[in-house]
Amino acid sequence: MRRFFQAGHRRNFITEFKMAKFNRIQVYTAMNETGMVPVFFHSDVEVCKSIAKSCYEGGARVFEFTNRGDFAHEIFAELVKYVRAELPEMRIGVGSIVDGPTATLYIQNGADFVVAPILNYESAKVCNRRKVAWMPGCGSLSEISQAEEWGAEVVKIFPAKQVGGPEFIKAVSGPCPWTSIMPTGGVTPDRESLEQWIGAGAYCVGMGSQLMVKTASGEFDYEAISAKTAQSLEWIKEIRKGA
Repeated sequence: MRRFFQAGHRRNFITEFKMAKFNRIQVYTAMNETGMVPVFFHSDVEVCKSIAKSCYEGGARVFEFTNRGDFAHEIFAELVKYVRAELPEMRIGVGSIVDGPTATLYIQNGADFVVAPILNYESAKVCNRRKVAWMPGCGSLSEISQAEEWGAEVVKIFPAKQVGGPEFIKAVSGPCPWTSIMPTGGVTPDRESLEQWIGAGAYCVGMGSQLMVKTASGEFDYEAISAKTAQSLEWIKEIRKGA
């Protein structure tokens, strides 16, 4: 063990255990620059790969895999390897994380960021210790303030529509103009919806099933998903320019 930490081995040790490809500043920057984070889970890793590729080809550079099925972390581990090899500019992270041990598991499997539906201090500690972006779910100004005190640069409001919609973001920006909010749940890939959320001051938006177009037979339409992603990103740019 002593030899392992000698100068000739120290760099290899650090590289081996630095699991995230992108640091939290790079994640936050990409989220804001593109303005949208696709959110997805499927039990078939090949479907996940195809969805991630479709979003990437449409211009997305941040992708959230949700921790919602049996052996989800195993699917995620394979997806990360694919993304790093084939989609080099994609920041890939995990959502639906409710505790510290699960956050640790996904960080060890290469998560560039961690998103949660709730506010959990153990998750904050784990992510901050590894300098991994952590975005907790909040439903009130008090929760947002607590999340920022625990190190969150961006907070998620979820379910965004039920929490208060675009008006909630506007209301928060009054006393706390420094707060960066990502609404997820209730955001749809159409211009009217995006105008409401982006116009209200959303840092970026998260979109799931509404973005994942299917054919009449119920299969995912990957070309349509790419097109809808590209169109949504273009609308976000136009809305921001006109704001």
